[in-house]
Amino acid sequence: MTVRPIRLYGDPVLRTPADPVTDFDASLREIVRDLEDSVREPGRAGVAGPQIGVSLRVFSYNVGDEVGHMVNPVLSDFEGEQEDEEGCLSLPGMGWLTKRAMSVTATGFDLNGEPLVIHGTGFLARALQHETDHLDGRLYIDTLTGDVRRQALRELRRVVPR
Repeated sequence: MTVRPIRLYGDPVLRTPADPVTDFDASLREIVRDLEDSVREPGRAGVAGPQIGVSLRVFSYNVGDEVGHMVNPVLSDFEGEQEDEEGCLSLPGMGWLTKRAMSVTATGFDLNGEPLVIHGTGFLARALQHETDHLDGRLYIDTLTGDVRRQALRELRRVVPR
């Protein structure tokens, strides 16, 4: 079992779009195993490749006692809206009301290159969107607007001085 350290805000890998996976080989299987081991830590709902320093389009999730992964995800079928507090392992100690779609479909592949489709609602939909954002070089604070965004950025400057 390998639990990898989480990269924190300020690490350039978190702001760089991840590369698509092209080789479904032993190296990818090891990365997926590490992601799934890492997401099993208490209080974790998802871990994306960039968060463990791997710039590949792959993430793991742990929602409702189900641990899984997805390679090269593409999101579609966004429906409804939910707003709830969201946090991020790469921004420890912070949490802000964040709007997300209430349901979403993620299409991609498993670690063997077999097609995989996940229909998520509620918290699973939130996790799929959050982790896919990581693969695009975005953090949840980038989705915030108005006063909430201003407060989050102020807090971020306080916590992570430049």
